[in-house]
Amino acid sequence: MTDMLKIVDLHVEAGGRPILKGVDLTVKEGETSILFGPNGSGKSTLLASIMGYSTINVTGGKILYKGKNITDMPVDERAKMGIGMMMQRPPNIYGVKLGDLLRATADDAETAIAEADRFRMERFMDREINVGFSGGEIKRSELLQLTAQRPELLLLDEPESGVDLESIDLIGRKVHDILEEGRDTNGRHVSSLVITHTGQIMDYIGAKNGYVMKDGVVDRVGDPMDLLKEIRLYGYGE
Repeated sequence: MTDMLKIVDLHVEAGGRPILKGVDLTVKEGETSILFGPNGSGKSTLLASIMGYSTINVTGGKILYKGKNITDMPVDERAKMGIGMMMQRPPNIYGVKLGDLLRATADDAETAIAEADRFRMERFMDREINVGFSGGEIKRSELLQLTAQRPELLLLDEPESGVDLESIDLIGRKVHDILEEGRDTNGRHVSSLVITHTGQIMDYIGAKNGYVMKDGVVDRVGDPMDLLKEIRLYGYGE
């Protein structure tokens, strides 16, 4: 199976500080990879780099998506190519209603709006995005937007954080559905890179590879369940 995403010796600065110090990582077509690591290890910065956010500055290395070098490509072009991201703490977007955003960005706006009830978001269509939303509602809103976008590479930054158990179950099942539905239609091979601290999302999605980041580099690679067991027993080590 070919590479959907390939990170080669990536060096990144944020806020004038070096954060990523030579990251190498690969996600295959149709596969999910899990990213572990302590706070401050560079996990969220890595996802922001893949998405192309302006808050980061790539100083070395390459980001390849489906074989194409996207290192210097703007975020909107990456989104059009099929990369989508669920942020850990997305901002409030005042003046923009969730329903209007879905109508503006979805290939099939009617279907996107109809999907809202699956995410228990139908009553939020006339609400400003994330304004007054709970943690679980924000996560469901982000997933609904991703479903409308239909990306081929999902970047999920701690999808289970800040939500209750009921919302974790709903979010986990919807992530599973997005991945599985994408693999079964029109020959698409949906892949994902998922940051998790608790491992709860792994109860819902099958993951082939696990990476542990530490101090801005990939420290370990292995089976994600084995890595999670090690982390639970021994932490991230010195």
